[in-house]
Amino acid sequence: MAQETKRYAVVTGANKGIGFEIVRQLASKGIVVVLTARDEKKGLEAVEKLKDYGLSDHVVFHQLDISDPASIASLADFIKAKFGKLDILVNNAGISGLKQEADLNIPNKRAQGVLGDVENLTEEKLDEILKEFLKDFKEGSVEAKGWPTFASAYTISKAAVSAYTRILAKKYPSFCINCVCPGYVKTDLNSNAGNVPVEEGAARAVRLALLPDGSPSGMFFVQEEVSSF
Repeated sequence: MAQETKRYAVVTGANKGIGFEIVRQLASKGIVVVLTARDEKKGLEAVEKLKDYGLSDHVVFHQLDISDPASIASLADFIKAKFGKLDILVNNAGISGLKQEADLNIPNKRAQGVLGDVENLTEEKLDEILKEFLKDFKEGSVEAKGWPTFASAYTISKAAVSAYTRILAKKYPSFCINCVCPGYVKTDLNSNAGNVPVEEGAARAVRLALLPDGSPSGMFFVQEEVSSF
C-alpha cells in the first residue's frame, strides 16, 4: 500500500493557549506542524512540552513575528527548503484584547455597506474603511461617526480580518479559506475569564483546517455554525 502523503501545517502564535492546543491536535492526527512564536525561547519550550504527548517527531519550531516582513520571509524560505509545500495555515497570532465578541456588525452604515457587499469587496475598499476609522479614531469622533465604542480598534480589526477572508477566498478559489470565532476561550490573554475550554476552542479551528477539498470557503464560523460577517 502506498504511503500516505505527508501534510504540513503552520500555526502562528503557538507557544501557549489555543495556538499550542491547535498544534497538539493537528500533530496528533499525523500532520507535521511548524510551531511559531515571536519569542524563540518560549517557542522551543513549547516544543519540549509536546514531548510529553509523544509528538516531538511531528513538531518543529521556527521564530515568527507577524509584524516583521523579514521574519515572515524567513519562515517562507524555511518551509520551501524543508517541505517544499504547505497544506495548512492557522493564523492564530494576535494581541491581548478585551472580551471577544462573536457579533461584529458594525453600526457605521458605510462600513456595513462596504464590508457586506461580498461580490464587490476589494482590498482597496477595505483599506479605505480602515483609513476612515483611523482618522475618526484620532479625531475622537468614533462614537459620532457610528463606529463601535466598546474595544473599537479591536472590533474593527476583527471585522477587517473577516472581510479579508472573503477577499482571499475569491482571489484563490482552489484554496479553502475560512475564519472562526471559537468562542470566549479560557486563556491567559483574558486572565482565564473565558467560559470555553482551550481544547474545545482549538478543536473548532482544527475542524476547519482539516476540511476536505471542495469544502465551503470565504465563510465566517461562530463556533461550529456559519454566521454572517
